[in-house]
Amino acid sequence: MATVELRFSALPEHVRTARLVAAAVARRAGVDEAVLDEVRLAVGEACSRAVGLHQISGVTAPVKVALIEEEKQFSIEVGDEAPHAAPGGDAAGAGQDGDAEVEEDEMGLAVISGLVDDVEVTTGQNGGLIRMTWPTAPPATALA
Repeated sequence: MATVELRFSALPEHVRTARLVAAAVARRAGVDEAVLDEVRLAVGEACSRAVGLHQISGVTAPVKVALIEEEKQFSIEVGDEAPHAAPGGDAAGAGQDGDAEVEEDEMGLAVISGLVDDVEVTTGQNGGLIRMTWPTAPPATALA
């Protein structure tokens, strides 16, 4: 299992770099070329979401991205350290602005779910994690 880890300051200009690295590592891991645009878009959305959550919450910790190559799949984990509301609870700073932020967050998750068949979202008071997984093709064998 090979893993590439990225950490970047929660600034929108770093999201593009994360997208480019994710696409390059996904290609090397054997993700189908036809799916690479979806990988780029999903990573961009997940990283933009994490950046936004950090900025809204005043979190100075970096956004974390792990690119994990396993035997028959490739996974990307995007983690944030922003506090998330418990189900049915209020997020920090909720109110009229908080409602708009929750709506934007839900829209981002809907976009990711539309792009990735296998997505898992976990959240809590200490942050959240989005894990997205794609199948990989077996490595081509050389003919002798």
